[in-house]
Amino acid sequence: MTISREQDVTPAVLAVMEQTTNPRLREIMVSLVRHLHGFVRDVRLTEAEFREAAAIIAELGQRTNDTHNEVVLMAGSLGVSPLVCLLNNGDGGNTETAQSLLGPFWRLNSPRTENGGSIVRSATSGPALFVHGRVVDPRGAPVADAEVDVWHASPVGYYENQDPEQADMNLRGKLTTDADGRFWFRSVMMVGYPIPTDGGVGRLLKAQGRHPYRPAHLHALIVKPGFKVLISQVYDPNDPHIDSDVQFGVTQALLGNFIRHDEPHPTEADVRAPWYSLEHVYRMEAGDTVLPRAPIK
Repeated sequence: MTISREQDVTPAVLAVMEQTTNPRLREIMVSLVRHLHGFVRDVRLTEAEFREAAAIIAELGQRTNDTHNEVVLMAGSLGVSPLVCLLNNGDGGNTETAQSLLGPFWRLNSPRTENGGSIVRSATSGPALFVHGRVVDPRGAPVADAEVDVWHASPVGYYENQDPEQADMNLRGKLTTDADGRFWFRSVMMVGYPIPTDGGVGRLLKAQGRHPYRPAHLHALIVKPGFKVLISQVYDPNDPHIDSDVQFGVTQALLGNFIRHDEPHPTEADVRAPWYSLEHVYRMEAGDTVLPRAPIK
């Protein structure tokens, strides 16, 4: 089709998209073109703004490497990641779900940790945290022999791949649930932290007058054949940024009960007060067992 005016562009592109043989890809591309062209018309995007947008998209890819994923950060900062998560879980967004964001810091091959063991692998100051989790199916029955991958930021707000002071795989571990669906381990109490702001995401937050903080949380990725892989985060409701997460990831179902204890630990003589405990139930949903691609190496 020869283009005579701006109104001709969208029909011409849609005609090509309609030729896509894969039905799902065709559906996605047709809708993408309709919405993208509609957005350009709605804001009357200028040539200079288009060039700036193209440069930002290129930068997102250029800044993504083995230890940092700027694309995932931007998706969360725009609310895209939590929207996709909620649309695809909890009966299509109609009920609560334990599913959450994968985030940009999950790594494959976390060290095997026995129940009751510690995931602290280098000197890490901060109050001790004792986690007791239970994995159940949609009816509440225990899920035995599930693989539970856990990770979290340090008490100074860095994941181990961001911090040369931490040992490799510090505050990461992989456990297996027992016959009652339970797993338990020791760590240190995490804190909220700012996401990296030295790229396009940081410039966006500054332009919008937004803070860069995520509230304190514990990640878990749980795998058991016959269930959808559960990617979850448990948030500390006492964190000052619990109501303004920069990544829009906090839901009511993901609030945990991190209890502060100011008395000596009953069995661990080396634990000084205060120390913390968390008991949390993870509910898996039916679905295909597909492990996500790790955002970093």
